[in-house]
Amino acid sequence: MTAKVTNVERFILHVPFVDRVRREMERAGVHSWSELEITRVETDGGIVGWGETIQNYTWGRVQDHERVVGKPPAETMWDDSLGAGLQMALFDAAGKLAGVPVYRLLGTKCRDWCAISFWDHDMSPEKYEIEAITAVELGYTCIKIKTRPWFDVRETIRRISEATPDHFRIDADWNAFLNNASNAVPLLRELEQTFPKIKIFEDPIPRNDASGNHFLRSQIQSAIAHHYGTIGAREGVEMGGVCDGWVLGGGVSQIMRQGATAASLNMPFFLQMVGAAPTTTLSLHLSAVLTHAQWPTITCHELYEHSLLTERMPVVGGHARVPEGPGLGIELDRDALEHYRVEKADHSLPRRLVKVIRPGGVNIYFANSGQKWTFYGKGNQPVDDWGCQTELLDDDGSAEFADMHKRASQSPVITSD
Repeated sequence: MTAKVTNVERFILHVPFVDRVRREMERAGVHSWSELEITRVETDGGIVGWGETIQNYTWGRVQDHERVVGKPPAETMWDDSLGAGLQMALFDAAGKLAGVPVYRLLGTKCRDWCAISFWDHDMSPEKYEIEAITAVELGYTCIKIKTRPWFDVRETIRRISEATPDHFRIDADWNAFLNNASNAVPLLRELEQTFPKIKIFEDPIPRNDASGNHFLRSQIQSAIAHHYGTIGAREGVEMGGVCDGWVLGGGVSQIMRQGATAASLNMPFFLQMVGAAPTTTLSLHLSAVLTHAQWPTITCHELYEHSLLTERMPVVGGHARVPEGPGLGIELDRDALEHYRVEKADHSLPRRLVKVIRPGGVNIYFANSGQKWTFYGKGNQPVDDWGCQTELLDDDGSAEFADMHKRASQSPVITSD
């Protein structure tokens, strides 16, 4: 008789980021990624499956978990609409029930060790240098960085390049902040010629700019990566190419479909599955069977103060080994789950200002990071300022701070020294 799901439990954790990046995550407005939902699936065969969802940065929150109750995990686990944590828990349970690792449920394994990258959100050149050194110490050979016009990109890449071994590599993610090919071509040429550790430029300009991306790719030697799907895969190939590979994410079924398309077109990709160690583990199982998962997987599990596992996931030479145990093949730390469990996560922050200091004495004040993102995304300031800096200002209780915050809350405030 096939084991069926008898109960689904979901609860919230608040797992803080490590001290060295916590303030940077707050400034960037992504501090709420510290809220994780754990999904626990019980079966009448005595097997339990586990999954996690980053509530505020996920391809799908878990909504209606009752529809899997009374059914075998294998019957519903391919349904991406279930949400991240529930789908993961069902795959974990199905693998345990079958006595096989999750990758055996997905396809034929093509690699035992999967390339994996360190990753941080945007921060100052000095902070990125520390992160790169940390990445090397933890066994990584590459880092994905957020290249932003409110920091000096050249100084960031210079510091990372000088602080890391010759074999270290950099993936520079622009999130389209270069806006158009006329901005992107001269800057990217300069960077790749000056800093040979750069190997991938991710989304330098908007992905829906087909002609701009086609031209950009013809002018740049380094690989250009796009998030899959904005321009149809075959459409992009037929027009001569708009990128060299993709960023894949989402549910398991979607990733498997997109991975098959990438293989049919002989185009590499990396998985971007952001979460603590359970999410990273699922990405390893997927990478193990997808032949063109040849670029390092992106996760952020090293940024949390606890991985949620009983043992740290080792990284050797920029690769992590695919677990061979049943299901996900990991053991969650039950004490950690209890320690970080909360009824409701509190993401409130004290009143602050974000100050961008441009060369020539120009200062721009923002009340929050989202405001800054919109302002620069519309091309309101240069995208490649030498010496540009950004500071997070705490409320000092003064009337001047209160007035500036009030004005900045309505619209960015530009001043000059």
